[in-house]
Formats: sequence, structure tokens, C-alpha cells
Amino acid sequence: MRQHSAFLVPILFAIHGSAQAATPLSAEWDLRLRHEHVDDQAFVRDADATTLRLRAGLRADFGHGWSALLEGEGIVAAGNDYNSGANGRTAYPAVIDPDGAELNQAWIGWKNEQFAITAGRQRLLFDNQRWVGNVGWRQNEQTYDAVALEFKPDDAWSLRYAWLDRAHRVSGDDAIDPRARERDLSTHLLNAAYKHGKQQWTGYAYLHDDQDVAGASTATYGLRWTGTHPAGELTWGWTADIARQRDHAENPQDFSHAYWLLEPSLQANGITWKLGWEHLGGDGTHALQTPLATLHAFNGWADKFLVTPARGLEDVYIGANGKFEKFAWAAAWHDYRADTASPTVDRYGREWDLSLSRPLWKDWNAMIKFADYRADDFARDTRKWWIQVEYKGKYPQ
Repeated sequence: MRQHSAFLVPILFAIHGSAQAATPLSAEWDLRLRHEHVDDQAFVRDADATTLRLRAGLRADFGHGWSALLEGEGIVAAGNDYNSGANGRTAYPAVIDPDGAELNQAWIGWKNEQFAITAGRQRLLFDNQRWVGNVGWRQNEQTYDAVALEFKPDDAWSLRYAWLDRAHRVSGDDAIDPRARERDLSTHLLNAAYKHGKQQWTGYAYLHDDQDVAGASTATYGLRWTGTHPAGELTWGWTADIARQRDHAENPQDFSHAYWLLEPSLQANGITWKLGWEHLGGDGTHALQTPLATLHAFNGWADKFLVTPARGLEDVYIGANGKFEKFAWAAAWHDYRADTASPTVDRYGREWDLSLSRPLWKDWNAMIKFADYRADDFARDTRKWWIQVEYKGKYPQ
């Protein structure tokens, strides 16, 4: 695994400097067992992946606002009847949960009441993770070699900046395609949020410079508005997000694409209902992309649109979620169409997504999940289902 020693040096100095003092240490872990089945009509064979992920870390609090985290991650698989991106089993559908072990996080940070700085390999989540996230659904988390700053002058304002040097991707260090392992970057992320009551306004500029794949470099500028409004026994909610993405840095292409999300919601009798319209622009040659996003959370759990088709994507959906007794459930229906249609490509397909989860014991949770994509003009019919058990803990509590 290629690493930047510059990110580890501050951590080693901090640990050495505190060696003579009583340093509060805590251990934390996340154990997740999952079986994923994929029936994709583009393949003769179905994929079955049973994987176990252990993520374990040691957190140190040095006092005076200083802290550090060192965390490793390992994945083992039972069987080889799936394409992990690293095992060469291309006759099977992809389940990007490869065997392997790596350094997941290694950072040192300092903070006070208004300011925080974190340097090193770290998890980064911005807003709803549409543009920048950790892809937490996959067993191998996406983390970044980065310097991240946050300034909160009061309860209303929050200003965030991050410079990304490298992205460690979910395909892992042994992926056959080197570009799927990690990407050298010089990416600048700026995010400013203002909160008043139950509403929040956010402006962002994400200048993504991919130094390994110049064609992936983009500049995205956007505004986001979220809020809720109680009305008796009902609670109305909304999300509105609009952005423009252009070519950036050494990208040889010339493009400008629109993005928007409109999502009103209504909470009543313990159930939250949502209507959504998400637009990712495309002109038939190139489309808006979100390469650092937590992609599984958007445009259906069947993962047919991890890369936006060249003709763009219109995703109109309805969803609901709620709880009964100890169970939590969610359901959604999507209708996918092209932004720029042609005589042969217009309606991509439709999809149902369902999930059910519940706690088992303290710190233990179980989940079953299902996705059913029905193709029209894009990809092939695909069904996926998952069974998962997860245990999270820390010591001391």
C-alpha cells in the first residue's frame, strides 16, 4: 500500500510528546457480517458474496484540544462466486467487497469551541454525501488523505474547508484496475452553512482535481436549502438543491451540466413520506458525475447509476419510512429517464427498494434489504438482496 509518510509524522510526534503523561485511550470497533446476492440478466451466473468486515481503532485524547485516531480495516470472504474487482471473476456480477486489509484512518486533530483542524487519513462527510462521502455501505470504506478545517463562530454559522491529497477507494489496494485502488488528487472543498430555527441554507464549491484521470476533474458550485415546519400533528419538510458542474483543471473536455434535487416530505402518524425529483444533466456525450459521493444512497440500491449515463439522468421517486415496535422499515419506488433522450434511449427503467432492520441486543443490529430494477432502455433486469448483522462497540463506554 502506498502511503504518504507526511500524514503519519504529526501523529508519531504527538504520541511521543504525550508519552510521559497519562493519555486517555479508548478502543472502538465495528464488526459486520453480510451476504449479498445479485441476479443480473447481463450475466449467466448469479453472484453470492459472504463477507466479514472488522474495523478497529485506537483513539487518544492528549488534552488541550489534541486528539488522534489510528484505525485498521480487514475484510475476509467465504467463497469466490462474485466479482470483487480484485479477484478476476468477471463471469459474475460485481460485488465490490474485496478481501484485504489496510490502514483506514490515521489522523491527528486539534479543536476548541470554535475551530477544528484534522490532518491525515480520515473520513469526510459533507451534507447528505451527494458530492463527498465515505461510501459507508460497502465493506471497505472510502477515506481521504486530507487536511480538514471547520470554523463555527456561533450556533448559526458553520464554515468547512478540506484539501484532499488522495482518495482511498472502496475497491481496495488489490483492485485489478489501478485507478480503482486510489486516486492522487489536489481537490479543494468549501462548504458554508447558515442555520436559523428549523431551516438551513448551504453554499458549496467543490473543485475536484483528479491527477490520475484528468477527465474526472470537475468544478461544482451549488446552493442547498433544507427545513421542517410543524403543523399540528403533521410535520412538513423539504430539501432543495441546485448546482452547476463544469470541466476543471486539466480536463480536456468542455461541458457545463445542471443538477437539482427537489424533495418535499410529510411526517404523519410515525411515517415519513417523500416525493423526489433528482436531475443529473447529460448531453449525450458527457454527463454530470459525483465520483466522491456515497453513491449507493442515491438513484436506487440496485446501483445501476453509479456512473451517470452520457444522456444524463432524471430520477422521479416516492419513498416512505417508519418504525413499528423495534423494527425500522423503508420503501421506495423510482422511475428513471434520460435527460437528453434519443429515438432509442428515453426511459431507462424502474426500481423498487425495500429494507427492514431491528436491534438484536445492545450494540447489535440486523437488516434485510431488497432491490428490484426493471430495465427498459438501459442495462438489464437486476435483483439484489442482502442479509446483514453488525456489532459496534467501544471501550471504555
